Amino acid sequence: MAMLSPRRKGNDLARLHRDMDDLFGTFFGDWPTLSTERAVWPAMGVADNENEIIVKAEVPGCNAEDIDISVHGNTLAISGEKKHEEEKKEKGYCHIERSYGSFRREVNLPTDVESEKVEAACKNGVLTITLPKAEKAKTTKIKVKGQ
Repeated sequence: MAMLSPRRKGNDLARLHRDMDDLFGTFFGDWPTLSTERAVWPAMGVADNENEIIVKAEVPGCNAEDIDISVHGNTLAISGEKKHEEEKKEKGYCHIERSYGSFRREVNLPTDVESEKVEAACKNGVLTITLPKAEKAKTTKIKVKGQ
């Protein structure tokens, strides 16, 4: 006697969802999606040194005056706008992946910082933010005395 698996409500919808994902994945391949780009833009790295925290963010195409940086407690916020360049119509574009628009990214800092001493510079599309650690947050090394 053959066993029939019970038909669960929602299986057809789940199967359709998987099939559609497979179809679009095959068609578009490795093209980045707009939602993915927004989730990770700007890409950044955070380094925690003895006296400071250094944050580097990739902001190609952004001018320094288009970027805002703020520190509130242990949160660093970077926001700004990459402006759309007017494209000339006679160029006949087939495909454009360049993005533009506003962005905002917040990072929880690992320790307290001196917010009034924060410095930022933008060079070659890389924003470098130097956040000096607060004196109370710096590690104090204690020498152990021998007998």
